[in-house]
Amino acid sequence: MGLFKKIKEIKHMKSIKYIISCTLLLVTISIKGQQDPLYTQYNYNMNVINPAYAGSKGVFSLGVLGRSQWVGIEGSPRTLTLAAHSPVGKSVGLGLSVIADRVGPVRETNIFGDFSYTIVTSENSRLALGLKAGVTSLQVNTLTANNNNDPLNVPIDRTAPNFGTGAYFYTDKFYAGFSIPNLLKTRYLEKSAGVVSTASEEMHYFITTGYVFDIYDDLKLKPSTMIRGVKNAPLSVDISANLLWQEKFEFGASYRFNKSFSGVIGFLLNEDMRIGYSYDQSIGNFGNFNFGSHEIMLLIDFNRRNLKSPRFF
Repeated sequence: MGLFKKIKEIKHMKSIKYIISCTLLLVTISIKGQQDPLYTQYNYNMNVINPAYAGSKGVFSLGVLGRSQWVGIEGSPRTLTLAAHSPVGKSVGLGLSVIADRVGPVRETNIFGDFSYTIVTSENSRLALGLKAGVTSLQVNTLTANNNNDPLNVPIDRTAPNFGTGAYFYTDKFYAGFSIPNLLKTRYLEKSAGVVSTASEEMHYFITTGYVFDIYDDLKLKPSTMIRGVKNAPLSVDISANLLWQEKFEFGASYRFNKSFSGVIGFLLNEDMRIGYSYDQSIGNFGNFNFGSHEIMLLIDFNRRNLKSPRFF
């Protein structure tokens, strides 16, 4: 009896996972296009969401991030990000970000350039203002490749420009930022066989802040917060706290309100190169039907050793 009960439970879980997958795919193509992806290691990936961050490190910085969300659910989000930025002169920063995102049948690619201008507000503080400009390419593949008469076979393939803006205030130990990376609400529309398929890009806003506390000579505490808002969706709030030991080894945890818990670990491979990994576990019953979300990042800050006051965010 125990064996039959176990088999029944497994079949039940598979059925629920199938329902979740189908729901995810249908909601994605019929209501909205994929929205801005979530990041757990946002502290090291900031210019993707805030153009004012470009050049703030004082060196040329290059980062690559890969994220696989809700592993085990077919069609769940997959994200690959490439971000680079550098100061140009004393006041100007330039950056470039490429985000390739996939959710079910939806593929979205964003290519944006960043410009920032920094104002010296005191001996130890700076205020940067930034602009972001680029294009978003949205592709929605059909669900049934072999049935051209299926009303769900209404693909979308469109590219549209977009713009963003942001502000970033920082010192050696503190930062606070506000940004809207996509100011334009882009609406995509296709008509086929009497069926109208729509997808849209909603405007997002981000508020970020963090501080670095010196606990001991070799130990620092780095609390941070990110608030993410978008129309017709619940507010997303992340609270994080990381410990940095000898400026080489970092570990910590974060909580995304009512959504997930996360663990983060990072290593400085050398003075310029850092690798980080995070794992997110969904809260509630949904966590029983996926194997969590995984995120890995490689960050290179070229010639960081030459900085008089290295930054830790």
